[in-house]
Amino acid sequence: MNTEIITIGDEIINGFTVNSNAAYISRKISELGFKISFHSSVGDKLSEMEEQISHAMVRSSLVIVTGGLGSTDDDITKRAIVKVFKRNLVYHDEIMQELKKRYELRGIPMPAINQNQALLPQGAKFFPNKNGTAVGICIAEEGKIFIALPGVPLEMEQILTDEVIPYLNSLTKSNFSRVISLHTNGISESNLSQMLSGKIDLSSNLKLAYLPGFSGVTLRVMAASDSQTGSDDKAIGLADQIEKVCGDLIYGKDEETLESVIGGLLKDNDKTLSVAESCTAGTLGMIITSHPGSSAYFEGGVISYSDDVKKKQLNVSPKIIKKFGAVSEECAVAMAVGARNLFNTSYALSITGIAGPDGGSEQKPVGTTFIGINSAHASYARKFNFGNLREAVRKRSSYAALEMLRREILGIK
Repeated sequence: MNTEIITIGDEIINGFTVNSNAAYISRKISELGFKISFHSSVGDKLSEMEEQISHAMVRSSLVIVTGGLGSTDDDITKRAIVKVFKRNLVYHDEIMQELKKRYELRGIPMPAINQNQALLPQGAKFFPNKNGTAVGICIAEEGKIFIALPGVPLEMEQILTDEVIPYLNSLTKSNFSRVISLHTNGISESNLSQMLSGKIDLSSNLKLAYLPGFSGVTLRVMAASDSQTGSDDKAIGLADQIEKVCGDLIYGKDEETLESVIGGLLKDNDKTLSVAESCTAGTLGMIITSHPGSSAYFEGGVISYSDDVKKKQLNVSPKIIKKFGAVSEECAVAMAVGARNLFNTSYALSITGIAGPDGGSEQKPVGTTFIGINSAHASYARKFNFGNLREAVRKRSSYAALEMLRREILGIK
């Protein structure tokens, strides 16, 4: 089933909002076995929206639109839908009653304009919205499916997950698929490809995608079959082959993240963690605490951006900074020792580097980063170069630090 995704809104067209909705929908829908054939975006102009939706309904079997379903004057997606499908808007009292209940629970009056949310194209199915007021809309006719979702990511994701995916699954019983994601860190996409070349069997209806990101490269296994058991067996078989080849380069599967894996290891071993950050300016601490329950093992950190803070807060010797520099193996180790002593933790991580775009030298170019680790049994630092893009240096070094900790806890050399 060819699928087209249309995102609506001037803010998308003009570049003020990143089109994350299209990426999220594509990822989730492709995991069901649907083929994503087209992406498009259109602004808040009724005639252009009509044209885009009409064109999509001709060339695609499934069209998913996101945006423009709110109650304000610039939310005109419903008007475009009724023109394309030649239907009137019909009042749904069950939607209105649910909206009234929501506002009553919040103790605030419902704006009169929100009554528009109870109007849907005639004959359309609606998907409840647990996080907002705009319901999802579904029109199925002549073997084709049209779905419209709110543009607010939190609302779109909930409706897609709770309503749309089960609905689409119920329509495609003859098309079964399975996706398994294997997450790696510390190896490039090209090296992974070379490592796996000739060692795995990519038979029919099996695909392997390499998806690089700041936290490493994800290997996405995709299998299709005429039965769920068949697609499961194919995907699991290929994933097993990959795991045998890649070994401890793989840190997690599917929804696992490096920070969640680290959290599990620390909790399971009753250990704690602290950090000292220079060039990352709190990025590492933010990533660690993005995992729920991190307060059970993460004590805190120091953002030691200046040499003065390194000396006063982390007790880094002025001699180390003078002789080796703030961006050095010796300073990284001293920062980790200082953080561990300050917070009295089992482990401490430190990052010091040159994030750029300025500050580099011939000996230490932009991107040069030292990551330190300290525990009762280990104290060392490793040198990296994460390129010359400031944000990339910060994020990649943070995930590299977590990978160093994972290997230290598990005894992986």
